Amino acid sequence: MADYFTNFSVVINLASKAQQAYALDLADKATIAHRDEQLPEDFPEALKDAIEDWQFETEANESGTKHGLWLHSTYGGVDAVRAFIQHLLQKFDPQRYVAFQWSHDCSKPRTDAYGGGAAVITAQKIKTISTGAWLQKEIARLPALEPLAA
Repeated sequence: MADYFTNFSVVINLASKAQQAYALDLADKATIAHRDEQLPEDFPEALKDAIEDWQFETEANESGTKHGLWLHSTYGGVDAVRAFIQHLLQKFDPQRYVAFQWSHDCSKPRTDAYGGGAAVITAQKIKTISTGAWLQKEIARLPALEPLAA
């Protein structure tokens, strides 16, 4: 049996300790809700759909005078982390953006197990690309050639 992984790691710098505390508290609530499906009444509406995919860790990241978050995972949660980051941008810093990448991996060599993607997130928009989608797009552009590898 093979184990599949989706890895990412990104640090977000926030402007204050209060912003960091808000984000850590929100992530705690989401993690608890992911485990037992009980959402607090004051949980942001925009993040409710992300709870099912909330499979990432959120830790305080103190670096000099910056108050940040370290968001990381080995098991996925890319959709949820994008929604969480966008929520924080909307609430605290709509003039900034966050960009990060992720990888798909497997404990055994499987032809469908590798790839990844990237995202650029602003308060208004989330733009992503995946290596799988890029491959399909490029293959569709080829003339009627036969593939050598499957």
